[in-house]
Order: sequence, then structure tokens, then C-alpha cells
Amino acid sequence: MAQVFHRSINWVAKLSILLLLALASLCLAILLNINRLDYVSHVGLAKDQPVPFSHKHHVTGMGIDCRYCHTSVEESAFAGIPPVETCMTCHSLVWTEAPLLEPVRTAWRDEVPLQWTRIHDLPDFVYFRHDIHVAKGVGCTSCHGPVDQMPLMYKENTLNMEWCLECHREPERQIRPRDQVFDVTWSPPADQERAGARLVEEYDVQVSQLTDCSVCHL
Repeated sequence: MAQVFHRSINWVAKLSILLLLALASLCLAILLNINRLDYVSHVGLAKDQPVPFSHKHHVTGMGIDCRYCHTSVEESAFAGIPPVETCMTCHSLVWTEAPLLEPVRTAWRDEVPLQWTRIHDLPDFVYFRHDIHVAKGVGCTSCHGPVDQMPLMYKENTLNMEWCLECHREPERQIRPRDQVFDVTWSPPADQERAGARLVEEYDVQVSQLTDCSVCHL
């Protein structure tokens, strides 16, 4: 029986297999790295909110401490979204007719909460507590960035697992004195790693356990 395919077709078959393997590797690489793209992680993206709340105005301009609005940050996993009552504590006296604040006044009159859009929203399979990070000397700006300079809130860091692990592997690079946790103007000293290492020991940070899966994934 005559040969149907020319012998050179063998090279075509081998090449097609190599191309399929390369394509599969490329797809796998894209899937593994797609969350690193700012477009996907929404880093730097200010999302629409019911009220264009400016942290820059309230923190830098008015000097309001983080804990005035985020009341549970020191004692629970969730930092807390301020209720309308917190907003109206001031805005029942100032800017009482401002059109931008009408959603706040409406929510107050109707006794319904404002529906804020979450900026920092971790997956449900990630276990995170604000209180333990605050207690161990991790400042707000370490994760949330220069909030005091944000006219509209956006995500400064990806919050991906590899980003979290950078700090968990070397906590001395981020830890600051507890009394500086809420100081948005704090900057690390020249000897941060040495000072941080002392604080790691003082605050009993269990570095050897910080990279265990069970720490964040119960």
C-alpha cells in the first residue's frame, strides 16, 4: 500500500504537539498571574460611591482620627463602616444644605444605611482580622496606603496572597510602635529593620507561624 502522508508530515505533527504544549503553558501562566494586573485587582481605581467621601479632606484637612469612623478596628476583625449617625454628628451642623450630602440626609430621614461600595474586599476563603494587626503594630497606611491624601478612596495594594506573605515573612520591615499605628504621617526610621526586629520580639509576633496556611485559611 502506498504511503498516504509524506515523511515530512512527522515534523508537522511534532511541531503541532510543541505548539499545543506552549499554548497550554501560556494559558496556565496567564491564569496564575492575571490577579497581579492592576486592571483585575482594581489597584488605583476609585469606585462610585453614594457620596464622594474625601479622606484627604476629613483626615488631613479636619484632622479626624481613623477610629472616629472605623470604631471597631481595635477590637474586631472588621474595621467598621460608619453609620449615618456618625456622618450627621457633624453634618447636622455644617454643610447642612450641600447637594452632595443629600444622600446622607435622606438616609438619616428614612433610617436606612448608605450602601457604600467596598474597596478592600477579600475573598470569603481568606481570614483576616484588623484587631490583631493593630495590636502587633501594623499601621493603617501599610495596607491602605496614603489614605490621608486620597480625595476618593482607592486600593493602594493588590492584597494578593504573595503581597501579604511579603510582610508575614519579614514583619520587622512594617511593624511600628503601637502608638503610631493610626498616625498617617509616620515614616519608618533609617534603622527600621533593627527597630522592627525589637518590636517583633516585644509584641510577641510568632514569625515562624505566620506563613502557615491555617493563619489565613481556616
